[in-house]
Amino acid sequence: MNTATLLLLTRPATTSAPTGDAGFVEAEADAPHVNVMDLGVTRGDGFFETISVVDGHPQALEPHLKRLGHSAELMDMPAPDTDVWRRAVLAGIDAHQREHGVQREIFAKLIMTRGVEGTGIATGWVYLDTGEDFTASRLGIRVVSLDRGYRHDVAETSPWLLQGAKTLSYAANRAALREAARRGADDVIFVSSDGYALEGPTSNVIIRNGDRVRTPQTDQGILAGTTQAAVFEFFEARGIETSYEHIPARELAEADALWLVSSVRQASPITNLDGKDFHVDAALAAELNTYLLSRTH
Repeated sequence: MNTATLLLLTRPATTSAPTGDAGFVEAEADAPHVNVMDLGVTRGDGFFETISVVDGHPQALEPHLKRLGHSAELMDMPAPDTDVWRRAVLAGIDAHQREHGVQREIFAKLIMTRGVEGTGIATGWVYLDTGEDFTASRLGIRVVSLDRGYRHDVAETSPWLLQGAKTLSYAANRAALREAARRGADDVIFVSSDGYALEGPTSNVIIRNGDRVRTPQTDQGILAGTTQAAVFEFFEARGIETSYEHIPARELAEADALWLVSSVRQASPITNLDGKDFHVDAALAAELNTYLLSRTH
């Protein structure tokens, strides 16, 4: 049984020609749609966002749309038509609910590619479906640190490497997760070649020491996290100081607590990093995830 909902964007970019419709059309999710010469398929030349939809509400929709535009800018692609993408997400949620009812957690994946090679016309779609069950990972995960192979200042020295853009080129990230599995772990924290903590393949890192919570700052080619921002709000409301910093990787082992956080999985406390066990405050982890899942902004 197909549980997905698909909307094809007829006007994904601000440079797209007028189409006479809302800028998107609903399509059969399990039918073929993408041209085999689309650069998103042949080159991974495009970008995406994944939005958690909880009880019918898209979480952090505007920050995700802003980040969509940032990826386009970094990749020298036409700016996404934000109004069309916003309407498509909301229409997709409505369509999904009509077919399947209101579900506790689904996701909306927004994808825009450079289009069929040689045409200069962008391709875009919004895909909605039920996500996997993250109950276990919200209780705790085992993590290994892996060298990303770049210096922490790579975004400044080599902007053509597109660090900080959410590109479709995820082969290296998937390879890192397979390496983690070979080492008996669930996930990864990337470390720069000059020894700074960065991010996970699909997540941001949160580090707590006493009444201070930090995350690696984004000028290191790190994707600005929408869930990470909400985590900071959670701790700040409890009088805990938060900051963005350049964090030497050696300080990870000195933390009182560590999390990996992302839009659909939410917050996963780290139980073990590179063989070192970390105590998990189960009540705090549950409270944090309840907060993240209850966001309405």
